[in-house]
Amino acid sequence: MEQPRSTAVPIGPPGALEREESKRRGLRRMKLVALSFLLGATVIFLLTSWAQAEGWPGWVGYVRAAAEAGMVGALADWFAVTALFRYPLGLKIPHTAIIPNKKDVLGSSLGDFVGTNFLSEPVVRDKLRRVETSRRAGEWLSTRDNADRVTAELATVVRGVVTVLRDEDVQAVMEQAVVKRVLDRQWGPPLGKLLRQVLADGAHYRLVDLVVDRVYEWVRDNHDTVLRVVSDRAPSWSPRFVDTMLADRVYGEVLSFTWAVKTDVNHPMRLALDRFLVEFAGDLEKDPDTMARAEAVKQQLVEHPEVRKVIDSAWTTAKEMLLTAAEDPSSELRRRVSTGLASLGERLQSDAALAAKVDGWVEGTAAYVVTHYSEEITTIITDTVERWDADETSRKIELQVGRDLQFIRINGTVVGALAGLAIYSVAQALF
Repeated sequence: MEQPRSTAVPIGPPGALEREESKRRGLRRMKLVALSFLLGATVIFLLTSWAQAEGWPGWVGYVRAAAEAGMVGALADWFAVTALFRYPLGLKIPHTAIIPNKKDVLGSSLGDFVGTNFLSEPVVRDKLRRVETSRRAGEWLSTRDNADRVTAELATVVRGVVTVLRDEDVQAVMEQAVVKRVLDRQWGPPLGKLLRQVLADGAHYRLVDLVVDRVYEWVRDNHDTVLRVVSDRAPSWSPRFVDTMLADRVYGEVLSFTWAVKTDVNHPMRLALDRFLVEFAGDLEKDPDTMARAEAVKQQLVEHPEVRKVIDSAWTTAKEMLLTAAEDPSSELRRRVSTGLASLGERLQSDAALAAKVDGWVEGTAAYVVTHYSEEITTIITDTVERWDADETSRKIELQVGRDLQFIRINGTVVGALAGLAIYSVAQALF
């Protein structure tokens, strides 16, 4: 049965071909340098072996021992370095080609290492505490250019979100979330409670004063209208001068009455109005008939064509306002947001309590994330490594660290030569 082939997943960001080629050239150069050390030790070993056979002086033996040990060290370290990435000379020796064969195990170990040492709550809290997030954010935001930059980015996000949302979807949500909730909830009790609170605070007095003032002004400025109304209601047999006198008398009484209500805050009319409003507020909260009438008014109001038109066009209007404000850098909305962000940055620097609160929010959020989702985060590492092609992974890793590993071969040659010289010298001294 045909085995499924691994799919190579590119490692590293796109557009890094030039850097990768530079690293590849550097790796080839270092491999040549390490190989030259081995070849140099080999040539010296051969020459000193010939010289020793020809009867050259005893110092030749010391050089030969150093070269021989250098060869052994170079070969041993070449084997060790090569065994990390591939089979040496193509021979499938046990415990070689470690990275290709142990790729998944290494990925799992790396994920566990990151989760234990980097994504633990104490580590994250300590790091954020030392970073002083609020202070740094405050310093950055307090600069007006940075506040403007954040505002511009927020405007871009708003434009994107508003553009993506379909009008009919938003209207449907508004219909369900706003209008339906308004219809499902009784208006009477909350309106009655609100009216009772307004009456208790005396906030309605200004409205009453305004209404009374306007009524008095209307009566004062509409003498002819009052006369005409009274005359029109008079009997047809009544003499005209009697109608005029009666109308003047009625007008005078109405004007005096409205003036009295206007100037006397304890006028019986005002007190009666207060009593009526108090009773009406109580009826809205407790009287079934009044509550039913309020519901009927609500239903008529919501179902009115003009009201429905306003509800349907609310999102369109808000959308146009948002887009216009977001696209205009000089709009009042963007200026206010930018000013608010700069002010927030200054407060984060000067207000220690606010800074501590923000730091606490950041630490708490990060701690919650790493506590509940650290496994999911480390799974990204494990799953990504598992999808990598084994040979490609080995080549990529060698490209990243192979140049430094060649120094192991060079050091192996040098250290081996020194060790061989030391051992030969001690042997000559003892025996």
